[in-house]
Amino acid sequence: MIEIRALTSHAEFQDAVKLQQQIWGFEEIELLPLRLFVVALKVGGQVFGAFDGPRMIGFCLAIPGLKAGGKSYLHSHMLGVLPEYRDARVGRRLKLVQRDEALSRGIDLIEWTFDPLEIKNAFFNIERLGAIVRRYVFNQYGTTTSRLHGGLPTDRCIAEWWIGSPRAEAIIAGREFARNPVEVRIAIPFEIAKIRSDDPKRAREIQQQASAQFQSAFDAGLAVIGFERSKEAGTYLLGKWESS
Repeated sequence: MIEIRALTSHAEFQDAVKLQQQIWGFEEIELLPLRLFVVALKVGGQVFGAFDGPRMIGFCLAIPGLKAGGKSYLHSHMLGVLPEYRDARVGRRLKLVQRDEALSRGIDLIEWTFDPLEIKNAFFNIERLGAIVRRYVFNQYGTTTSRLHGGLPTDRCIAEWWIGSPRAEAIIAGREFARNPVEVRIAIPFEIAKIRSDDPKRAREIQQQASAQFQSAFDAGLAVIGFERSKEAGTYLLGKWESS
């Protein structure tokens, strides 16, 4: 029985710091420190943990944000789950707790970044949560020490999760809903993880090609509104998106 609950103590925050090393393999200089968890909790952010008995096996951290014009939202900066629990729907449960708590405070938008080369993560964000994407950032965090990043620039898509929208509500509930026509498809080879490990040069070429396609589509006013998986590729589906 896995429990999701808010983290409140320094000991729990320290466990979340340790999990970063176990999940991503970051060097100490790149870890989110304990004091950031403390500050996030005190200024209107979110800190939740997933527990298997007494053991913390996942966590998420969000901080409050303010857009031009005064629009408030939450930036979900980090979510991680130990590898042996990644098929136990822990990540989804953490996100849904984030959503419920945000809605209880009248917040309707949660954003986060994700690597567009991570096909499983993209599918989860778009097809299991109902997030959309309209922005692409080049090398957001610089080159990191994480083995999962493979030495590539940390290009990122910005996920927008409009948590009270009909799209998000339908997807979370497993209901059908009307999708706008697909105008652009951006495919990432299904074996990208192996390519990133074995042939970094080719992986970088794939990353550059995808970034150009994303930027062109976003400049034309399109958004990622769907994601398909096959044996050959994970494919981003782009079309028009309206919040209503």
